[in-house]
Amino acid sequence: MTPSDRLDATFAALSDPTRRAILARLASGEASVAQLSEPFAMSQPAISKHLKVLERAGLISRGRDAQRRPCRLEARPLAEATGWMENYRQFWEGRFQRLDTLLDERKTLERTDNE
Repeated sequence: MTPSDRLDATFAALSDPTRRAILARLASGEASVAQLSEPFAMSQPAISKHLKVLERAGLISRGRDAQRRPCRLEARPLAEATGWMENYRQFWEGRFQRLDTLLDERKTLERTDNE
């Protein structure tokens, strides 16, 4: 899977509010499928489908603990997405700084004209 494919899979997985809620829950520690399905009005098979999407995106992993298969958050894809977005944050921050400078210059010019 290329970096672009991983990023696509991460953003596709994050596009669903149920999957984001599952990730938020897993941020506080691992959980079973039953535990993850508790707050949702959906069946365990429906939750399992969401978990498969998250697992394919590399956002979660499943372990083995006797009969249980606990899910845990995998942060690396989130870090990669954050890095990608950071480039755009820097771009917009630079644009806003230039706009602030322009507005300050206009205010100074207006004060000078009004004196």
